[in-house]
Amino acid sequence: MSGQVLDRVGHPPAGVREDPGGFDLRAPDGVRYRVDVTTGALDPHNALLAGYLEGRRVVAFVSPTVDRLYGDRLRAYLDAHGRHGQWTLHVIPTGEHHKTLAAAEHVCALAKADGLDRHGVMLAVGGGIVADVVGFAASIYARGIRYIKVNTTLVGQVDVGVGVKTGVNALQTKNMFGAYHPAHASVNDPAFLATLPHREIRCGLAEIVKMAVILDGDLFRTLERHPDAFRRLDDDGRPDHSHGELETYVLRTSMRLMMEELCPNLQEHDLARLVDFGHTFSPVVETAGGHRLEHGEAVAVDMALSAHLARLLGLADDETCDRIVRLLRRIGLPVFDPGTCTPELMTQALRASWQRRGRKLHLVVPTGIGKAAFVEELEDVPGDVLTAALEALAANGERADA
Repeated sequence: MSGQVLDRVGHPPAGVREDPGGFDLRAPDGVRYRVDVTTGALDPHNALLAGYLEGRRVVAFVSPTVDRLYGDRLRAYLDAHGRHGQWTLHVIPTGEHHKTLAAAEHVCALAKADGLDRHGVMLAVGGGIVADVVGFAASIYARGIRYIKVNTTLVGQVDVGVGVKTGVNALQTKNMFGAYHPAHASVNDPAFLATLPHREIRCGLAEIVKMAVILDGDLFRTLERHPDAFRRLDDDGRPDHSHGELETYVLRTSMRLMMEELCPNLQEHDLARLVDFGHTFSPVVETAGGHRLEHGEAVAVDMALSAHLARLLGLADDETCDRIVRLLRRIGLPVFDPGTCTPELMTQALRASWQRRGRKLHLVVPTGIGKAAFVEELEDVPGDVLTAALEALAANGERADA
């Protein structure tokens, strides 16, 4: 390719390349994948998805909500671009309670009954749970087949849709079983976000705040100015579903930051990861609370708690902590959950993370806006400091919605 820098064996160097149509990632170990950003992904005239299907047998999976909103369009698209009798579509339940090994086995059983062979493709159209379950099923079906993600939620587009992890919950542990299985294609269409409930938008914004806090002060300041991103109203006070420059900037910046951070450590050989900000306490907040809080809401609680810990440990100043907690609240996210934010459960969360991360804590805490560091040892978070952080959140009435 003219003008392109190549490595010694003729490949583009490792890293993330952005173009108007999306992002290409090449990891140091040679793994490559692309995340496309398009409009009208299910418009029969848009051949992007069809190009990835390549006339293969397709077994598609959608959630009930996606089927209600987009099922007819998806069927029409597959009719237009697929061979007769070469595709099937199934509706599978979502929600963390359905993100199980049994769900992945059910996906495999449906695919086998439909005659899916090793040259075929599983197609997941929906949010993060559909992508996780179908992606994990694809990773184990016939020892691994292609799958494609069409991401319809904000969390899906900025988080699940740009990485390679798949997984299901098991043994009272979130994502206990999983695999690193890059999608054959990952397609993001911002128009899908127009039909999301505000709660789902807020959950996606939690993952965007995460990236802003640890890596990008400009993105954080943009969110401070526009905490209503993706939920703005038009001049008549009605929801404005247009996708403006603000949303484009927030979406693409978040995708790029996540992919750049993942790229050198795609399969997590190094367990100290900045993108785990908000993901130390949140698994216990989710599971101990019976998944009353959505994933993004639990991540917000975790980030608020981690910000207070950073303040009390002298790693961040009061202003940094206050700005993080204030932004989360302005977005409408919970920053404290009285049912799970107890010293006992949060100590349990620390110990579980320490064990999962190779007996190192690797707790990510902000040290400024756009900067973060790791707290490595369990003893570096004394019990009285953890209790004080929880009390600081509770004292201000910062409660999660029931």
